[in-house]
Amino acid sequence: MAGASLLTLLDDIASILDDVAVMSKVAAKKTAGVLGDDLALNAQQVTGVSADRELPVVWAVALGSFRNKLILVPAAMLISAFIPWAVTPLLMFGGLFLCFEGFEKLHHSYIHRKDKKHGESKAEHELPQIADLAAYEAEKVKGAIRTDFVLSAEIIAITLGIVADKPLTTQFFTLATIGIIMTIGVYGLVAAIVKMDDAGLYLSQRQGTSVVMQLNRKLGFSLLSAAPVLMKSLTIIGTAAMFMVGGGILTHGLHIIGEQIHHAQQAIAAISVIGPVLAVLTPSMLNGLFGVLAGALAVFLMAGIQKLRS
Repeated sequence: MAGASLLTLLDDIASILDDVAVMSKVAAKKTAGVLGDDLALNAQQVTGVSADRELPVVWAVALGSFRNKLILVPAAMLISAFIPWAVTPLLMFGGLFLCFEGFEKLHHSYIHRKDKKHGESKAEHELPQIADLAAYEAEKVKGAIRTDFVLSAEIIAITLGIVADKPLTTQFFTLATIGIIMTIGVYGLVAAIVKMDDAGLYLSQRQGTSVVMQLNRKLGFSLLSAAPVLMKSLTIIGTAAMFMVGGGILTHGLHIIGEQIHHAQQAIAAISVIGPVLAVLTPSMLNGLFGVLAGALAVFLMAGIQKLRS
């Protein structure tokens, strides 16, 4: 009997782990857009910190991110256990926030370019003098942790929406797994990105005439050239992903719109030759377009509310 009970327990554990692995894989795909934006935002947060303090700052933010997960995962479990009906509204609110944040980025970028065209002086764009480096660094870390909390909440909410119909044990381990993987993945990549230019500078200054040294210098110059391009690309990809992920969450919650997108996908799939290829891209494109419209509406509503308050 004891042996049979142990085998049953092991079978249950294996089943839970299998469910967790499958759900974690699905959740990782769904949260990839938020991950890209999280990566870009946190890499940008380190900008302005001295080179020798970049990794300590990334580590401090990573610890803050783990603390955020320790708050968010139990909160998500409580919501799932006692008010499961709130999962969809919270998820949609998170999706709307993603669209709002994405459109706000576009709006600020447009305003910035417009101001530059009107001949803003160079002094207005210069970085302010930093009197207390420790305080400046601490403020950077606080800002990055606040940003991480919002994006981590979105990741946890998306994951909770995927596993909402699963047992509580599976929900907990899936949320914990995604939280750990995302934190390690994001801040490991952030550390690599912020030190890319340092690695490039080190390699480019290597002395010697051997083939290996010449290759090292070429690699160093390539890294130095690629670092700013990578940062800009991450920002663009992250913003586009915010619209696609946020818009997809909204259209999934708004069943009528979700059904129309599904019908459009089926109609495009019926087109000969290129139809199947276009059908794969259609949901993402339409979700992204809906995300842009939702984000624009949210930004202008917030601007109107702020004007009324002032």
